[in-house]
Amino acid sequence: MKFAIIIGNCVATRKDEKITGRKLMVIQPVDISFQKSGDPLVAVDAVGAGEGELILFASGSSARQTTLTEGTPCDCVIMAIVDTVDFKGSIVFDKSKEK
Repeated sequence: MKFAIIIGNCVATRKDEKITGRKLMVIQPVDISFQKSGDPLVAVDAVGAGEGELILFASGSSARQTTLTEGTPCDCVIMAIVDTVDFKGSIVFDKSKEK
């Protein structure tokens, strides 16, 4: 699992039938300091996340382990919306205090 921030949506009107009806989001991986870490990715949203949210994602074969993505041609999935992050004894992210 890795951290990312949702930075946009991806709409594809023509796609494999196994991902029809799945919401695709553009995510920007980040490190523990919430700085960009790599290139943006497209991920299937398995949890109803929205733009600007800090999420956890899985990639590779692990991306096909959620109920929503099992058996699909998916290489990246949003599988959690982060509420808080406690790192080395300090709260470094608290969703309730964002915005």
